[in-house]
Amino acid sequence: ETSLRVTGVDFLKSRNSQQHHTDGYNIKNLVVRRGQPFQVQVSLSRELRAADKLSLRFGIGENPMKNRGSLLSLKPEREDVNGWKISLVERNGKECLLSVTSSPSAPVGKYNLHVKTGTNTYKPENGVIYLLFNPWCEDDVVYMANEAEKEEYVLNDTGYIYVGSAYSIYDRPWNFGQFEEFVLDACMYLLDKSQLSLTERRDPAHVSRAMSALVNANDDSGVLLGNWSGNYVSGTSPMDWIGSVTILQKYYKTKKPVRYGQCWVFAGVLNTVMRCLGVPCRCVSTFDAAHDTEENLRVDVYLNEKGEKLNSLSFDSVWNFHVWNDAWMKRTDIPNGFSGWQAIDSTPQEQSQGRFQCGPCPVKAVREGDVYLPYDAKFVYAEVNADRVYWVVKKVNGKDKYFKVGTETQSIGKNISTKAVGQNRREDITREYKYPEGSKEERMSMERAYSFIRPSGLMPRSGYASTIQTLGANTQPLVLNEPVTKTGLHLEITNTEPLHPGNPLEMAITVKISTPGNWTVNLTGSCQLQYYTGKVQANLGTIKETINLEGSSEMQIPLKIAPDAYMKTLSSVEDEVLILVTAIAEVKETNDKLTKETSMRFEYPPITVQMPETARLYNDFNCAFIFKNKLNVALENCKLLVEGLGIFKMTTFELGDIMPGRIIKSEIICTPTRLGDKKIVAKLISNQIKGISTEKGIFIT
Repeated sequence: ETSLRVTGVDFLKSRNSQQHHTDGYNIKNLVVRRGQPFQVQVSLSRELRAADKLSLRFGIGENPMKNRGSLLSLKPEREDVNGWKISLVERNGKECLLSVTSSPSAPVGKYNLHVKTGTNTYKPENGVIYLLFNPWCEDDVVYMANEAEKEEYVLNDTGYIYVGSAYSIYDRPWNFGQFEEFVLDACMYLLDKSQLSLTERRDPAHVSRAMSALVNANDDSGVLLGNWSGNYVSGTSPMDWIGSVTILQKYYKTKKPVRYGQCWVFAGVLNTVMRCLGVPCRCVSTFDAAHDTEENLRVDVYLNEKGEKLNSLSFDSVWNFHVWNDAWMKRTDIPNGFSGWQAIDSTPQEQSQGRFQCGPCPVKAVREGDVYLPYDAKFVYAEVNADRVYWVVKKVNGKDKYFKVGTETQSIGKNISTKAVGQNRREDITREYKYPEGSKEERMSMERAYSFIRPSGLMPRSGYASTIQTLGANTQPLVLNEPVTKTGLHLEITNTEPLHPGNPLEMAITVKISTPGNWTVNLTGSCQLQYYTGKVQANLGTIKETINLEGSSEMQIPLKIAPDAYMKTLSSVEDEVLILVTAIAEVKETNDKLTKETSMRFEYPPITVQMPETARLYNDFNCAFIFKNKLNVALENCKLLVEGLGIFKMTTFELGDIMPGRIIKSEIICTPTRLGDKKIVAKLISNQIKGISTEKGIFIT
């Protein structure tokens, strides 16, 4: 009797990967999603007989063992093992077609396949199978019913991250590139590095929490080192990345943290990792996000008598924007009703259970005020719901005294944004995180949240807190509406001319009063340059005026800053800066006080991309990038970064200095290697300008 031996295994990669929506992955191995059948063709030394023993063995991890559940031995037509089953589809001479269905709650990761016949074991070439989460499978906790949403949140490898300020939001194109070479391997390396148990690997809540910790380098030499210092000499400036691919490839190659990231880079990379593992995920930007409020739901802003914001006193801050991610899953570890989007954040801000990690926090728990739910719901709630209190610091008898000049209850957590499904536009998802301001639901949600958070009384939390007098023991923090002033005082800040670097910055503060009478208003206004984290970089100028308003009227006061006042700072910083205008108005007759601040961004000339609208697979085409410097200043040390996933690898053009009025044209020859809609992303950086981005789509047939 000749013993049965296996002579070959065909993983039927193209058929399986199309059915499993994994045909995009640039990898030799078979990539499949859990809970869904895939087929393998086994070639044998002779025909299969009834008495023959044939089994497929799937092992995961270093030392797979049956009793640990890390080794599964599957025999055709037998009862399932740990939710896996295998069946014989057809026999054709010496060929056997087998269908394998993994459990919809199987641990994700790399499985080694061996085929056993009697005492013989066959180890196929490329016999490592990658098993991912499956949003197409109804029994998987990451199941997503809507096809267009899966197309966007799992399969789209490009997108936008929204940045800027609430006053001027703009999109930064970002290449997620979850299908590029080595990206899946980098994610598998992170899974192994996370030391999650096999049971934890079944659950996207554990996996997403672990990934939020591993994308930053803070306690586990993860992917990215955060740096907000303004000095990036020993690495890549956070502004210079245009996608996650270079970062993850470099990390996988060196196994050392890549320098440097800031919040949108962390969010871009975490988005890539989650989509790559099969968990639907989106980047979420919040404008005017509160940081480090010590869970007292208040951010204190300190101004000097000129109305300029002071860095030194604030422990907490309001970031112009902050970017995190939402991952989609059914939560099995908490009460019903909190499934769906879960916030996860890989920017290292504060430790949770001893590590820099954040989430998954149910977005519904933030909206309902159920901030006791895991994980980190209090922290996320504070980011989008804190109050902002303004204090003016004045010297009285040589000592600093604090005077409260305003409270804003509706200014934190605005314009929460993500890319719309299937469209290149911003979708506002604030309503998923918060009830409408001033609604009955908002009040109930807030009271609920406050019952778990218990903020302290209203006291400035500066370094000098011990030396000040209490400003009234107001411990009722439920200030739900804007304080109504006796005179109906209202402030607006606008720019009256486009804010082009090299030109004067022309802005205006409008003071309105709605109550009849004669009013004297003292107006203080200041203009500063600040980082997106709210840190002030330079004071540019102030105004102080006393104006008289009669009855219900308004007046516009100009605020103009000459180019000399800011161009030197603009050229010397490594980060993109925003223009911050702060106004304080005091009505003499009633002692009404009001503070308002607005951040604006500089406006830049565009980059244009010239290329055909369609191209054929593997047929070269030409792509040109054209930029005209329409500014009044030379742009020094210009670099153009370009990348087209499935078309060409990341390329950098060194362009030197571009004088005013000069036109630059850079060309690249492109060879498309993948079908469908593809995008080319370009970004220009110089000393004066930290990022003009553009993108253009092309359809590959």
